[in-house]
Amino acid sequence: MNQIKIGVMVGSLRMDSFNRRLARAVEKLAPDDLAFRHIQINDLPLYSQDFDAAYPAAATRLKKDIESVDALLFATPEYNRSIPGVLKNAIDIGSRPWGTNSFAGKPAAVIGASIGSTGTALAQQHLRNVLAYLDMPVLAQPEVFIHFKEDLVSEDGSIGNDGTRKFLQGFVDNYVAWVRRFAR
Repeated sequence: MNQIKIGVMVGSLRMDSFNRRLARAVEKLAPDDLAFRHIQINDLPLYSQDFDAAYPAAATRLKKDIESVDALLFATPEYNRSIPGVLKNAIDIGSRPWGTNSFAGKPAAVIGASIGSTGTALAQQHLRNVLAYLDMPVLAQPEVFIHFKEDLVSEDGSIGNDGTRKFLQGFVDNYVAWVRRFAR
């Protein structure tokens, strides 16, 4: 069976990001025929239509990285009840210039972790709206709003709680079926 390439976009720049940990946990639970690649977004310029005619090198790299994968996994924190600016900027760059949307048709899922009791529910809803507009089929269920606690997921993605492991395995199983349904 051919390997399915999954691009991971983490909406946090923090080195010890809870959402990076969560993404790694998902990767560990996935079958071997899925290959995960973290897509770099920390060096992107702020999007401006002025560079649509000649994209900066980092923006061109981002578009190529998105185009090289079969599906995407977005792990987003929640900043002020929405998605972080760095993630929105990366999405804007990857979907432009008009007519060159690198995301179109790629299946996706959205997950998130936060120290807040509601996890990242509002940020995920905003992100889902953006991804739907970009013509991405987005997995609707199960939703993953993790109330993050320090011992829940280690830096390497090891899960410290059986209930969380079981819940995330259910998500992974659904995500894998979703990706296989749509991936080219």
